[in-house]
Parts: sequence; C-alpha cells; structure tokens
Amino acid sequence: MNKRQARHFAIISTGIAAAVFLALTVDSHRQFPKLTNAENITEEVKLGQNVWHKYNCINCHTLFGEGAYYAPDLTKITQHRGEAYLTAYMKDPSQFYDEQKHRRLMPKQNLSDDEIKNLISFLDWVSKVDNQGWPPRPILVTGASIPGTDMSAERQAQTIGQPKEAGQTPPGARPLSGQENPIALGERIFRSASPACNACHSIAPGVNMAGPTLAGLATRAEKTLASGEYKGKAKDVEGYIKESITHPSAHLVPGAMYSANGVSFMPNTYEKALTPEQLNQLTAYLASLK
Repeated sequence: MNKRQARHFAIISTGIAAAVFLALTVDSHRQFPKLTNAENITEEVKLGQNVWHKYNCINCHTLFGEGAYYAPDLTKITQHRGEAYLTAYMKDPSQFYDEQKHRRLMPKQNLSDDEIKNLISFLDWVSKVDNQGWPPRPILVTGASIPGTDMSAERQAQTIGQPKEAGQTPPGARPLSGQENPIALGERIFRSASPACNACHSIAPGVNMAGPTLAGLATRAEKTLASGEYKGKAKDVEGYIKESITHPSAHLVPGAMYSANGVSFMPNTYEKALTPEQLNQLTAYLASLK
C-alpha cells in the first residue's frame, strides 16, 4: 500500500467510524426516554434529586456505579428495601447500629418528612431505569463485627444452638428501647438472635447460604399467598413471615433444597427464644425487604 492508498484508507475508515458513532449516538438518544422511564419523572422525583444533591449523598454513595464508593450503591435500593425501612433509616441511621462501638457509619442529616419522601421517590425512579445490568453486582459495605453487638460474625455463628430463656435480650444485642424504630430493632435481632438469622440467610440478591437469600422476601411472600399453593394459615405478608419464623415447616416451597421429608431445616425454636414483641420487630424488618 503506497502513501496515497494509506491516506485514502485512513480517511475512509475515519469516516465510517464517525458515521457509526453518530448513528449509535442518535439511536441512544432515541431510546433514552424509554430506558429512563422519562414519563415517570414527577415533581416529587425532581425534588428528590434536589435533596440528593443538597445533602451531597454522592460523596459517599453511588448511583449506577458512579460516586464515591465509600458506601453502598443505591441504584436498586428501593427494590430491595421498602419505604418503611428507608424512612426509618433516613430519620435516624444510628438506630441501626451502635455508634459507641462501631463509630458513625451514616450521618444523621435531619431531613424533613417531605425531603425523605421525595428522596425515596427519586431513588425509586432510579431503580426503574433500565441500566442493562450495570453495576454488575451490588456494592456492599461490610465490617468485622455485627452492628449492635460485641461479636464478630464468626463468634456470632458459634452461638447457634445455645438455649435462651424467653424474653431475654438476644446475645450481644443492645438493650431495646421503646422509642426506637421497630424495623431498626428487628434488624438488630436478625443479627443477634440465637441462632443468628444472618448465619444462614443473606439479604443480598442471589446470595444463597445455608438458607435462601431473604432479598425480596416481602414480594415473594405476597406471590406465595396468592399462588393457590400456599399450605399455611397466614392471611397477609406479615403473618406469612412470622409463621415462617415460628413454624418453618408450615409451608415448604416446592423444589427448594432447604427441607427433607416435609420438615424444614430451619430451627423451630424462635417462638420460645424471642418474645412476642421481638417477633413483631423481626417481622417488621423482614417485611421491609422488597
């Protein structure tokens, strides 16, 4: 190839590449309204975006994998946690861990009720954007110890099978205050009951351990109740979750490998190990997992 042919080849190749790039750009812009659910951008969503920027949430969190990478990615947070959980957490994050032992993980921003509602609307819109699988996995923040306890995850796992009198505070948990949010208290019980729920169950989507992931539990419970195949006695989602805790063999998911001969592998001791109030708090937390 001589110099003239090389020059022509470079010009033609550049022109083709530019044309393809422009075509893809035009096609992307054509699809943006559909991919981003632009028709669902309400006034509350716009106000929620203003709240996101006002409090510099991106200084710690990420959306679509973009941000500070210090705290979890919130792209799909409203599909994993319900409005009740998010509202309680934004009102007072310190209820979900012990600042005296685990330092301040999330600052209390003193958001108003309207700001919290609008921010959740914004995050809910974000969660419905077709991000085509990006980021490829949840960005999780983990620590060496369980929030609200003195124990590491390994030490807490060793408490499985230890007897406990009804009404006693779960091992390692902070004393419960009646002024604290029941969802926050329920999350603490999830991590500190005996046996500890998080020793067998994850709340990350697709992460199955000794027991199935509890991500999306409330949604699955609702579908199970409406399926016609449900064998238990519960009438609503909260009742189904509480029944699953206290009587795990009442309904066994067909095909699941977490039972044998009609008996669930999950311990059936929680009805005695936890007080009715603690069961209600644990149920409230699990019901917030959409």
